[in-house]
Amino acid sequence: MSMIPGNNSPFENSPFSTSIQEFSRENPIFLNNQIDWKETPEAHVFKADVPGLNKEEVKVEVEDGRVLQITGERSMERQDTNDGCQRVERSSGKFMRSFTLPANCKLDQVKASIEDGVLTVTVPKEEVTNPDRLTNQSSQ
Repeated sequence: MSMIPGNNSPFENSPFSTSIQEFSRENPIFLNNQIDWKETPEAHVFKADVPGLNKEEVKVEVEDGRVLQITGERSMERQDTNDGCQRVERSSGKFMRSFTLPANCKLDQVKASIEDGVLTVTVPKEEVTNPDRLTNQSSQ
């Protein structure tokens, strides 16, 4: 048996008193937004599921030098009390993710697109020029 009171939260009387559980229940998709980052020989490619969002609701920026910032917001649809709606489960809210890009990125050529609910951000890489390699020649 525990002697610790059940409501002993370090955030109980803080400005962050709204619980994460409450927030995640209201905004589960946005709180848990996950993004894949894949590196190819030509680019860094980021993919995120953004169901129901269009390009006006998603913002892709490069800030503070090399920080890629992806933000989005789905607004709550207005509910008319006379429209016969029985239940509202689709989430609304905001998300923001930031990634520090490597030095080999062409930051002025970032491209983003949304297709079938998937955001794809492509950050081209600078071409690496290899110095002439010394060839190993055997003397005969």
